[in-house]
Amino acid sequence: MRARRLGFWQVFWLVAGALFFLVPLYGTAEYSLETGPGQYGFKHYLTILQDPAFKASFLYSLKIALATVAIGIVLMVPTVYWVNLRLPRLRKVIDFLAVLPFVVPPVALVVGINRLFTSQPVLILGQPQRVSFWLVSGPQILVMAYVILALPFTYRSLDAGMRAIDLHTLTEAAQSVGASWTRVLLSVILPNIRYAMLSAAFLTITLVMGEYTMSSLLLFNTFAVYVEYTGEAKANPAAALAIISFALTWAAMLGILFLGRGVGRRQGQLTGTR
Repeated sequence: MRARRLGFWQVFWLVAGALFFLVPLYGTAEYSLETGPGQYGFKHYLTILQDPAFKASFLYSLKIALATVAIGIVLMVPTVYWVNLRLPRLRKVIDFLAVLPFVVPPVALVVGINRLFTSQPVLILGQPQRVSFWLVSGPQILVMAYVILALPFTYRSLDAGMRAIDLHTLTEAAQSVGASWTRVLLSVILPNIRYAMLSAAFLTITLVMGEYTMSSLLLFNTFAVYVEYTGEAKANPAAALAIISFALTWAAMLGILFLGRGVGRRQGQLTGTR
């Protein structure tokens, strides 16, 4: 089959888009390598990589991101599964709720969460109890805020994965051999939405690693806060850090691609052996 040639305007817009994306990146990379008039090297990259604050902030944000992914997956997988299986009429309501983090500004969201858990008692066994100390004494409150902020990405990825498979047939087949609801979810549904969960996980990690507003307002020294501080204090190292952050983001995106291909290849092999 003969491939169709691209028209002039198609090529033009592709080239214009590539230049719009690559020219600023090239300028940043060149500035990050500049060590003097006409001299280039990796001095500023070594400065960043040898900074203890870089490693500490990066690992701290990574731990928060992994906790956010775990909580988001545990909460949303059963919810999305049940909505698609038994409550399809609630899809519009869930779609609306999933869009709210895009509508509500992060500043308003984090201030509301902070005031809620620091000023309002929670009823436990009929008695008002304050749980604010546990929530605000560590990164727990930041993880909760990130779970809400990442809800659109988590929900959309999982919902697309659920709708790509025949939930009713898989569920009925598993229950016909005596599988419980928990066994159906863990042994039948999860293996079929691995790519969707990987997509949700990597998108969440990328979001958390680059989020600045919430972490700065809650006074946490995350990777985004370190990036902002470096940008204000050091020019060339800030450019190097921008390139490093860009590389980490693209590494996450490539991880989705290659892991997704691996999952699809294994599923195709299993399907072919039937």
